[in-house]
Amino acid sequence: MVKTTKSYLDLGDGRLYYETAGEGMPLVLSHAAFLDSRMFDAIWEPLAKHFRVIRYDMRGFGQSSPVTGPLCRRDDLDQLLKHLEVTEAHLVGCSNGGQISLDLALEQPQRFRSLTLVDSTPSGFELHGEPPRYMLEMFDAMQKGDIDHSNELQIRIWLDGETREPEQVDLMLRRKALEMNRISVSQSTFFIADTQPINPLNPPAITRLESVNCPTWIVAGALDHPEVLRAADEMVKRIPNAQKTIIASTGHVPSYEQPDAFVKLLLDFLGSLK
Repeated sequence: MVKTTKSYLDLGDGRLYYETAGEGMPLVLSHAAFLDSRMFDAIWEPLAKHFRVIRYDMRGFGQSSPVTGPLCRRDDLDQLLKHLEVTEAHLVGCSNGGQISLDLALEQPQRFRSLTLVDSTPSGFELHGEPPRYMLEMFDAMQKGDIDHSNELQIRIWLDGETREPEQVDLMLRRKALEMNRISVSQSTFFIADTQPINPLNPPAITRLESVNCPTWIVAGALDHPEVLRAADEMVKRIPNAQKTIIASTGHVPSYEQPDAFVKLLLDFLGSLK
């Protein structure tokens, strides 16, 4: 087992929980906004054999402080990297974690060696068509304070996906996802912190994908929502020299559902940069 260091960063108006392990070039993992850093449990040790891996719970998730108002998520990540004296790194972000990583890489283009964006949409990307199934019902449950129902519906949206029913998803993964998501749902993290975030990237990433100047790997689960797959197509078309991989039989979080396959593909991508 690799040795993992666990700590907190005091941000003044809250604390950020983070972990580090391994040595070498930093590789930073940013979680999806319905899970927390535990979504990376299965890939943590394999990656720590090759990199100095860093993962953290965004505020309002996991072991970090509850949120008290709107936030700028990329500023929190920037403060963490400065605290850890990280001057260059590989960024790996899933869903909202990928959007944050992309925004930070556009804001500080000389700082990052690569970007891995997993089922992410760039900031400013406009969704077309019908919302994901259960989405309106989920928002209604959240506004009514029905934590159990909104938690279940959010997992149906983001883990089960558009075409699978709960019994078609690994039971242990699903239970763990419900446990992680319940924290942010019970704390109303999305409504308090993320409906109107502070200092959004201006102009947003969707208007300047051509400016991404580091190697970029775009990953999507084949069973994810069509609009997330459209965003992947848009990014690979416009980000210079970007690569794209579709992982079969997974939804919005392929690194969580198929960690072994994801690690192999990620190490192949990062190894090709040397």
